Amino acid sequence: MKYYSTNNKNQFVSFETAVMQGLAEDGGLFMPEYFPSMDSNFIESLEKYSFQEIAFRISEKFIEDEISESNLSDIISNSITFPAPLILIGEKLYVLELFHGPTLAFKDFGARFMAKTMGYFVAKRSIQLNILVATSGDTGSAVAYGFYDTPGINVFILYPKGKVSLIQEKQLTTLDKNITALEIDGTFDDCQRLVKTAFVDKELNKKLNLTSANSINISRLLPQAFYYFEAYKQIKDKKLHSIFSVPSGNLGNLTAGLIAKKIGLPIFKFIGAVNSNKVFAEFLRTGNFVPRSSIQTLSNAMDVGNPSNLVRIREMYSDILRDMQNDIYSESYDDIQTRQGIKEVYEKFNYIIDPHGSVGYLALRDYTRFSQEFNGIVLETAHPAKFKDVVEEELKINVEIPERLASCLNKEKRTVELSSKYEDLREYLMKFL
Repeated sequence: MKYYSTNNKNQFVSFETAVMQGLAEDGGLFMPEYFPSMDSNFIESLEKYSFQEIAFRISEKFIEDEISESNLSDIISNSITFPAPLILIGEKLYVLELFHGPTLAFKDFGARFMAKTMGYFVAKRSIQLNILVATSGDTGSAVAYGFYDTPGINVFILYPKGKVSLIQEKQLTTLDKNITALEIDGTFDDCQRLVKTAFVDKELNKKLNLTSANSINISRLLPQAFYYFEAYKQIKDKKLHSIFSVPSGNLGNLTAGLIAKKIGLPIFKFIGAVNSNKVFAEFLRTGNFVPRSSIQTLSNAMDVGNPSNLVRIREMYSDILRDMQNDIYSESYDDIQTRQGIKEVYEKFNYIIDPHGSVGYLALRDYTRFSQEFNGIVLETAHPAKFKDVVEEELKINVEIPERLASCLNKEKRTVELSSKYEDLREYLMKFL
């Protein structure tokens, strides 16, 4: 399997190169040269396979012989170490809980798989790798914990000052060793712009051997497809059409779901649920993509005004709008509605949902009106304790903080403050390394 840049379909690289570079030299995102088909017998008998076995069967299609079966099996067994349970909360209404990893967010799946994969290639090459990653909340902590103390790899996490929750900030700023948190005076879009600019800076790349850990990196994206198969495996009545409502920001989670569909998973419809940052919903309605500065919301991991993975979605559908519309619906919800959703889910189903999951629930509710003809699956991308203040304010209850989250709250914050100017980031990296 080879990979090409979305900016140039005529030049191909290996999976290893795509992973280690993160972003193509021309600034494009890597895409597989084709989407392999999963055997229909495999999909029809998913119940027979463990989560790890499903992950192995999918990943080997995209990696082939670049990683041996035994090494790939080790990567998966050391990264997919926690479940993705599908919880039935109402009549044919499910919540896919993706917060059972070390940082209580769905991004643990991708970050850990990517860390183990990159660690394998770094050891193979005997090199030093430097990772730049922009975060609007949960990505930073997932990457930090996934790569912590990995030999040969340094990680620099760029996050927007004052625009992540206290708990999220504590998670991504309290590690030492090979993890450095860079507090950027700007928005997530500024952080993402800085990272992208660094990747196309040839002199910097040559000296520092840079790569990315955002969902622009194919090894972060691929493992997110695993849990769509794991979710489908757990659906009770597979005769009904299944609709997945995906809280969406940079569109990596949605893109992974579309990959799962492309390779054979029978998903009827995706809902790209967005908050007040609604450029994707507007694009699907009009066909015009108009990026803009992000707006700060309660569902901060979705605060993206220029989603990177849209270029991948458009590539997958040959930029044919009607085909995208056939598979994807999108709607936006503001903070007032998000709060109402948290309250509604608790009162109707006795389930505590976080702000991101609330947006996903609202979009599913409004699209299906809970029709009995569908299985509705809401992706719950973060534990509600990560947004304790908002959830408790709405529900008037105490949300218990899991120990692995509480343990970081009393640790010392370690950050380097930088402006949103690329020159300042470049100067810092050159001096640091």
